[in-house]
Amino acid sequence: MTSNIELQSQANREVHNEEPLFRNWRDYFTFNTDHKVIAIQYLVTSFLFYLIGGSLATAMRTELATPDVDFVSRELYNGLLTVHGTVMIFLWIVPAGAGLANFLIPLMIGARDMAFPKLNAVAFWIIPFGGLLLISSFFLEAPQAGWTSYPPLSILNAKVGQAIWITSVLLLGTSSILGAINFLVTILRMRIPGMGINQMPLFCWSMMATSALILIGTPVLAGALILLAFDLIAGTAFFNPTGGGDPVVYQHLFWFYSHPAVYIMIVPLFGAISEIIPVHSRKPIFGYRAIAYSSIAIAFLGLIVWAHHMFTSGTPAWLRMFFMIATMVIAVPTGIKVFSWLATIWGGKLRLNSAMLFAMGFVSMFVIGGISGVMVASVPFDIHVHDTYFIVAHLHYVLFGGSVFGIYASLYHWFPKMTGRMMNETWGYIHFALTFAGFNLTFLPMHELGLLGMNRRVAEYDPALAPLNLLCTIGAYLLAISTIPFLVNAIWSWLYGPLAGDNPWQALTLEWTTPSPPPAENFAITPVLAIGPYDYGMGDRNTEVDVPFSEAEDPALSAGPNSALRADPDPAKAAHPDDHQG
Repeated sequence: MTSNIELQSQANREVHNEEPLFRNWRDYFTFNTDHKVIAIQYLVTSFLFYLIGGSLATAMRTELATPDVDFVSRELYNGLLTVHGTVMIFLWIVPAGAGLANFLIPLMIGARDMAFPKLNAVAFWIIPFGGLLLISSFFLEAPQAGWTSYPPLSILNAKVGQAIWITSVLLLGTSSILGAINFLVTILRMRIPGMGINQMPLFCWSMMATSALILIGTPVLAGALILLAFDLIAGTAFFNPTGGGDPVVYQHLFWFYSHPAVYIMIVPLFGAISEIIPVHSRKPIFGYRAIAYSSIAIAFLGLIVWAHHMFTSGTPAWLRMFFMIATMVIAVPTGIKVFSWLATIWGGKLRLNSAMLFAMGFVSMFVIGGISGVMVASVPFDIHVHDTYFIVAHLHYVLFGGSVFGIYASLYHWFPKMTGRMMNETWGYIHFALTFAGFNLTFLPMHELGLLGMNRRVAEYDPALAPLNLLCTIGAYLLAISTIPFLVNAIWSWLYGPLAGDNPWQALTLEWTTPSPPPAENFAITPVLAIGPYDYGMGDRNTEVDVPFSEAEDPALSAGPNSALRADPDPAKAAHPDDHQG
């Protein structure tokens, strides 16, 4: 029987015989079908929209620094609010998760590309067109009904802007559906021989759950928006109460997608954090199957909790009870992930680099958002804080403290594989410190503002709340400044950073066995699994193979003793799907 040390020695064999592929910059501005190019297109485009959305948020916080309307008009404030929320959700977090999935999924499962490369390219190119269409509304008439666009408000004011908003979101939803089809088919049908479903990296599990949510929920949102467009343009009365329509029906249709959309945004980053923490803790992931199956549980439960957004919309008491209980239950699979991450970190040989700091920041900030989420799941408390800044704080702790911290952790972790170069850790530490401080200074006081009764979505407020709002605005400026060291670091490192080698983190998943950046078709030969994706220091800890932190930072290192697989062109020698359970 092969010993653990022999297995890890076998896993050290390289599986490629091709040189890294350094592309011409023009490739990223073409209709390219290489999943790695498309991934970079997704990530760069979504980050540009993040800068736009952040600029809109900074303008809003500048207005809110004082109680009076003295920086932008009320109408422009409503437009900033609407477009900011839409950009951050549909043009930043969702596409950024799709970008990570595009880059990682084929590499992680040993495939040469996505299942439908041309469809993949189409899914991306819809995004810049949809985004530019949305931003163009400011030059005509910005939508003013908020990112939820509840009727009758959305069919009475700023009709041109609202029509643009509907068209843009429909385009972006189409892109999301096309991507989800591609991810599901690729994961289910293109894994290498020997990789059973319980040998997949956890990121693949998270993308299966996310793709299922997209395919179930997004068509419902599309139907709601098409009916809303008829009310807006053709004068029908699906949701217009003056013509016998019911605006509450729109709320049900909208939230049936838009609450699962929270998980569409966060679950891919759950998967990414599950990849990052074991690598930089030098420990096997704790509870592989619990983390994997909890992603599926979150997807299922996420589809039956939408009406907790509607506790003040005339929802019957018996229905309130169901949605309150279901919402609280969804904390269980989420808690499983958090405790598994903490158990993985506990006792590990931690590498506190930029990726790990953002991963740990992700866990801590998401826990705060989760705690306030359980609070607003309670009907009496939700009624008290509904439409206040407590909800704004909760939302941002989940989506910024969760998703954005997770995206940053992922970028620092996989940047060497994407570009072939290492990022500067000193600038990474500065970026983390500014982001962490700015984020908490911005959103932590909003809990108190909400409890004091400050309504969201308004440009003026009680002067007694001015000190806390000024504190939030200062934090927002700090958060805006925090993007500068990241941009400088990313651009400089991509051009001039030290070469990374194939596997600078000594990770075990398959993407780290290819050159950095990977060649056009990823693998020269079909890879064969040797050990599991998280089998760091298998067996007796006295005989484990590990790499000191100082060695792991050496950019000259190539694939080291903890690589993920061995090269063996004979598929008959592939590990049986049940040989290595995570």
